[in-house]
Parts: sequence; structure tokens; C-alpha cells
Amino acid sequence: MPSTSDKIQCRLIVLISGNGTNLQAIIDACDSGMLQARVVAVISNEASAAGLIRASKHGISTHVIDHRTFKTRSDFDSNLMRLIDSINPDLIVMAGFMRILGPKIVGYFLGRIINIHPSLLPDYPGLNTHTRVLSDNAKEHGATVHFVTARLDAGPIILQKSVAVQSNDTADTLATKVRNCEHEIYPEAISWFAQKRLALIRDKAYLDGNPLS
Repeated sequence: MPSTSDKIQCRLIVLISGNGTNLQAIIDACDSGMLQARVVAVISNEASAAGLIRASKHGISTHVIDHRTFKTRSDFDSNLMRLIDSINPDLIVMAGFMRILGPKIVGYFLGRIINIHPSLLPDYPGLNTHTRVLSDNAKEHGATVHFVTARLDAGPIILQKSVAVQSNDTADTLATKVRNCEHEIYPEAISWFAQKRLALIRDKAYLDGNPLS
């Protein structure tokens, strides 16, 4: 039988494809009590993802659904949706999950899927954000937490943090700066959801009943 704390805590599923540094930040926030939530499962489309090892070390259930074994993207999404549904999370956290979710799965879990993107959206959606920022001689970069909707990297913004782009920055140094931002703001945004302060209402993000600008 679930304990009282299990009933209270927000149940998280984290989707990853790689190292899982944001996953680790979330686990650490849960363990410290900063985040009143629990990672109940980690799912990856890559069996070699180092984040799966991180999860296992913390006793978290891990699952692999290799997208290459499915004939269509829709088939992959359907299998992923069934697995997530069987675990019954409160929130699905995309943390470096390198697959675009289709409209069916996004619609089914709408308002319960969030993502973190390495740019100040709506600027620089998609891939290679650090290189593109440098190519444009941009002075500011950062990270964005947003609700996931059918449009890529275009869901309502929840939280952002910016960093200054210095003249000596490279794609690697920017990646490190932005990753540090991600580790700060992702647990905070999840905490808002866990406290029932954050919601997606009519295609807008609301915090404490007020729309987020």
C-alpha cells in the first residue's frame, strides 16, 4: 500500500535520451526536500543513455523504448503513451528527450507535459542553439521551461533564465552556462506544478491563477 508521503508527492516521469544532467538536478531537488515530488520512472529511446544509470543508482524504475524498432513515428508514440499511462504520473518531464512527440500523445497528456529548451524562446527553437546564437552575435542566451504543445518549442512559456554572451564564448562554454541555468529553473518550475500553483489553461500558462507573460 502506498505511504502517505507517496500519496502527497507529485509523481514524475522523466523522458531522456542522453546524460541526464537535468534528471540528476531533479532527483537532487526531490531528495533535498526542495521539490515535493518523486521521480517514479525514467524512460529513454536510447538504451545507452547514461541517464538510465543515474536513475538506477537512485532506485528509480527505468524503461527503454527504441524508436528505431517501430515502423512509424505514430507507432512509437502509441507505445510510449501506453507505457506512460500505465505508470500514471502527475507530470511528464522532458529532459533532453530527442524525439518530437506527435499530436496524439501531446493532446492526450496536454497540460501535463513540460520541456526545457536551451534558448530564450521564441528565439532559436530547434537544434544547435548555441552555435546559432554565436553566429548571430547575440548578446543574450539562456534556457526556457515551457508546456509542450503540438507545435515544436512553441508551447506557453513557464520560466526563463538568461546569461550574457561574452566575446570569448564558444558553443561549449555557452552550453555549460545554459546547462547551469537549466538545473536552476527546471526544479523550480516542477515545484510550482507539484504545489498545484502552475496550470495550462486555454493555451496559456498560469501561476497562482495569473497568466504568465
